[in-house]
Order: sequence, then structure tokens, then C-alpha cells
Amino acid sequence: MRILVVEDDVALAQQLRVALEAAGFAVDVEHDGEAASFAGSAEAYSAAVLDLGLPLKDGLSVLRDWRDAGRSWPVLVLTARNRWSDKVAGFNAGADDYLTKPFLMDEVVLRLRAMLRRTAGSAAAVLAAGPLQYDVVQGRFSLLGQSLQLTAQEHRILAYFMHHPGKLLTRADISEHVYARDLDPDSNTLDVLIGRIRRKLGGAPQLVTERGQGFRLVASDVEG
Repeated sequence: MRILVVEDDVALAQQLRVALEAAGFAVDVEHDGEAASFAGSAEAYSAAVLDLGLPLKDGLSVLRDWRDAGRSWPVLVLTARNRWSDKVAGFNAGADDYLTKPFLMDEVVLRLRAMLRRTAGSAAAVLAAGPLQYDVVQGRFSLLGQSLQLTAQEHRILAYFMHHPGKLLTRADISEHVYARDLDPDSNTLDVLIGRIRRKLGGAPQLVTERGQGFRLVASDVEG
């Protein structure tokens, strides 16, 4: 899952990047409101972490820009403000959740995962596709009850499929939602990663190739 972090405190932004990448997310970072408004309106993300107190353009205005541009992905607002009226303003602008500083990095990760589950239409902490399970809270995969060992890139790709079971995902969908800007893979790299995931799944479930269109995660035995 690709996350946009918007935070003008460079040290805090780096801490958020490290925590989210350790949790299996791909992360882009912006430090001012104008850059954040453009990035969120122009690029595809699974979710955003947005500070309200930004230079050049405040966070509420950035959030309104995203929603006006049709960006419906969930947004976790960060703020030093603790007044109820500020929280109401954030929710009215389109925020999905709210954290007041200071906060624990683990809580940011947990709230993001909860928002992503709701966006995918499931409140369950464990997603399943046949014998494959993904513990969203722990960020762990298991197959037939055994831990499934994946690289960071494989983990991000398979997690994206698990949040969209049975849905056709194009190469562009996968690249846009699971890779940060500077890590966008070429077609051959993506094919290699998909191939490695297929071998580790052993055919249950399957990553089916829709020729010329993309890939689909299916729990039943379907030939690709």
C-alpha cells in the first residue's frame, strides 16, 4: 500500500516514514501544503497521513483540495490542536480519523490499517483468500496455517491484492499503489515479483494473469 505522509517537521516525517516502511507500506513524503495538494491530486495513494499545521497552505485546505479532485482514499489527520471544534472542522473537510500529538508510531500504523480495512469493505482484522490469510493488525501472512515468508516488495504487492480479492488489478494499479515515487518498477521487474509470489503460494490461491489487462487474486483453482 502506498501512503502519502505530509508533515513539516522533518524529523517527525522521517520517523513516520521509517515506522510505516517497517510496517510494509511504501511511503512518499511532502513537507508543505502546496506540494502536498499537488501530490495528492495528481498521484494514486491508498491513504494519507496529514498534519494540519503546514507552511504555504494549511492541512484543511489541502484535504479539501484532495476531495475536490475526487480523491476518496482515507486520510488520518495529525495535529497539535486538541479542541473539539478543530476535530469537527477536520472531519467536515473529509478526514477519516484523527490523532493528537504527541502520539505513538504504532498507533499511526494501527489506525491506517483499520482505515484501509474499512475502505476495502471489511472490518475484519484477518483477510482471507482460501487458505491464505493476512493479519492486517500484525502485518503477517500465513498459508495453510504456516507463516509465509515474503520480501518487502512481495509483501506490499500481495497485501494490495488481499485488500481487493477477485478484482482485476492492472500493472498501473499495482505500481501506483505499492511503490513510492523513486521505486516504480519496470514491467519485467513486476513480472518477476508476481512470479515469485505465485511460487510461494503454490497455486492456492492463485494470481491469475488476464492477458493484456493485469492480474487477479482468486481463491479457487483457476488457470491463468
